[in-house]
Amino acid sequence: MDRSPAQQQAGSPPTAAALGISAYRAPQGLQDEMMDAEGRIRPLWQPLLAHLQDMTDEARIHALSRADQYLRDSGVFYRQYGAGQSTERAWPLSHMPVLIAEEEWHGICAALAQRADLLERVMADLYGPNRLVAEGHLPAALIAANPEWLRPMVGIQPRSGHFLHFLAFEIGRGPDGKWWVLADRTQAPSGAGFALENRVATSRAFADVYQGLNVHRLAGFFRLFRDALLNLRPDPVGRVAILTPGPLNETYYEHAWIARYLGFTLVQGEDLVVSDGRLMVRTVSGLRSVDVLWRRLDSGYADPLELNPASRIGTAGMVSALRDQGLTMVNALGSGVLETRALMAFMPKLALRLLGSELMMPNIATWWCGGAAERAQVLADPSGLVLSAALGTGLPFDRLEDPVLADRLDPDGLAAILDRQGADHVAQEVVSLSTTPALVKGRLEPRPLSLRVFLARTAQGWQAMPGGFARIGASQDPTALAMQRGGSAADVWIVSPREVAPDTLVEARAGAYARPEPGALPSRAADNLFWLGRYVERTEMIVRLLRARNMRLAESGQAAQPLLKTMDGLLGAYDVDPSAGIPQGLIAVLDSAVASAAQVRDRFSPDGWNALSDLSKSMRRMGGHLHPGDDAARAHSILLRKLAGFSGLVHENMYRFLGWRFLTIGRTLERGMGIAGILALLGDPEAPPGALDLAIELGDSILTHRRRFTVAASRETVIDLLALDPMNPRSLRNQIDGMAAQVEMLPGAARSGVLSPLARAMLRLQTDAATSQPETLDGAALLALRGDMAALSDLLTETYLR
Repeated sequence: MDRSPAQQQAGSPPTAAALGISAYRAPQGLQDEMMDAEGRIRPLWQPLLAHLQDMTDEARIHALSRADQYLRDSGVFYRQYGAGQSTERAWPLSHMPVLIAEEEWHGICAALAQRADLLERVMADLYGPNRLVAEGHLPAALIAANPEWLRPMVGIQPRSGHFLHFLAFEIGRGPDGKWWVLADRTQAPSGAGFALENRVATSRAFADVYQGLNVHRLAGFFRLFRDALLNLRPDPVGRVAILTPGPLNETYYEHAWIARYLGFTLVQGEDLVVSDGRLMVRTVSGLRSVDVLWRRLDSGYADPLELNPASRIGTAGMVSALRDQGLTMVNALGSGVLETRALMAFMPKLALRLLGSELMMPNIATWWCGGAAERAQVLADPSGLVLSAALGTGLPFDRLEDPVLADRLDPDGLAAILDRQGADHVAQEVVSLSTTPALVKGRLEPRPLSLRVFLARTAQGWQAMPGGFARIGASQDPTALAMQRGGSAADVWIVSPREVAPDTLVEARAGAYARPEPGALPSRAADNLFWLGRYVERTEMIVRLLRARNMRLAESGQAAQPLLKTMDGLLGAYDVDPSAGIPQGLIAVLDSAVASAAQVRDRFSPDGWNALSDLSKSMRRMGGHLHPGDDAARAHSILLRKLAGFSGLVHENMYRFLGWRFLTIGRTLERGMGIAGILALLGDPEAPPGALDLAIELGDSILTHRRRFTVAASRETVIDLLALDPMNPRSLRNQIDGMAAQVEMLPGAARSGVLSPLARAMLRLQTDAATSQPETLDGAALLALRGDMAALSDLLTETYLR
């Protein structure tokens, strides 16, 4: 029985012959990328296959695991939908790359650049003079009934002079060896970031052969497109932002990754506001203009005022900003109309009309069934045709719902459908796609593929990413390409016969280096960083309380009942069940931290994200297997170490700018409020025996107390160490001083010597803490300080986070 690489690691590995190259055969009648019609391996593939065959089974398994490990460490995922819910799924990498010769690739790029020019002209007409409809080249009903044709955008000319800037095309090779366009992606094409991650992962798996194959690099494409977006700004200091629907979108990881990679600000609709015809982003420094917006959401959701009123992810007034030429949108709103399946039926004639030439790469044969002649043609020979929604987008099999194969319908039934609803349907050829080798359970097997090729408008014209990525079918069935249907993605290597110069994202500079200013921090990002700091610190305090409780259960049992009851009250204040090993209330607090971190993935290091995710997984794994007492206490110690690891990564690695300041303010505020509440309760003269020792333990200051004070814990020593000692990193005073240092550095904290309300409140709190004495800092005073800190949170929110 064949086994997966993971299973092979556990048992004896297969022989090298398990690659199955000698038995590899493409399905009859189909083109194969690796083998020719006579079953010979194409010269292009021979170095890679020779490298694979020369590897031992153990070395091959280890090489593939390097790619998987990279993707796991980088946190690469996409969101899978189904059964009314969505889950994060690891990026499904197909380890074998697809190889294409440079000469063939040049032909593909030229053909797609021609198609991109055609789509630009169609878009300009549909939102301009509309001659194509007026002259009968396009049916009026097909455009007017299309929800992606946005009437408010008619007559709005793009400030850049172009409607389209970034496109993707789904292409496939037919049995005759020629490439066909399967679908146009003009709305908000996804996958470019995933293509680069595929490249990094695959090149790690096959590092030796990759270096010697003269594979074209991808970084130059991103550099050219980044520069093109920057050149769209009317002012050199203007901003470029990427608009994402948010973390619940299936490709949110890519949005965050691209923003981080290109150095652009990632924003959501709620971050933006239109003012005086300009698009502005809410930042902690006030409103800042956005000159170029690369949107990654569908057009209709961009503006609830003029487009879809149900949208909660757009920005009211976006259309008016475009109308006033206050913004460049990539791609223009309304470009989704070009993805319509039915439009493909008219593209060959539109090319002749608008370009004066035939398409260099035809699209799959398509019939819009709104015309009598087209209906008759489909009815006459429905074999090999798939019936789907005329106004649908992409390949019919990309969607989770099943399309209808026309020849499987009763002829009378098909005729009835087309007579009643012909205008609602298109018939398209079911393309027999070429196959490519995929590693399946340790063997090479042919799988159908389609390529997603990306084009960007640059100063040099349309530039194609030299590779893109391939979608690999989960089976021989060509309809199983979509990743939502179990398909996978493979890297695409464009192989040159000559040495390829290395390329990077770094641009050549003239003159002396000037350090760029840090970008503005959106208020929403600051809010999430602030609450991330609070939630992580709150998690730590709850875990410390639970560990202390279980340690006393293990050591003293019911003899510690008075103190246990006090701890139960503290845990109850956090809405945590003290009797559970890993209470749901604790998991909920950490989940809130993870949710806050997910909102700022573009500002968060992969190591920090992985540490937080690992903490969450560990907490859930432990949840159902802990016994109260020593068992639970040991588990809580493990969680504390993981929390310390996460905090250390953030503290050591995060850039000391505004984002770090809000994170730090949240952490110190939560820790200060926590220690103030604990001291007010455990420092009370009526507190049960052992309360002061518990306070020192919760404050992680046992060794410090022993070194500082030679006597047993007293209220004075505990209050002095945990409340008033500025050198103790766990003390209330240290937290207040730390907050004050960060508040002082926030924008607008002082203007012309006048403190802001937040800075004034912070100074009063710092003064009160600095002038307090152990004997005067009773429970009421501690709770008053805690209340003042809570008021600071409200002031901070009002000043910066709304």
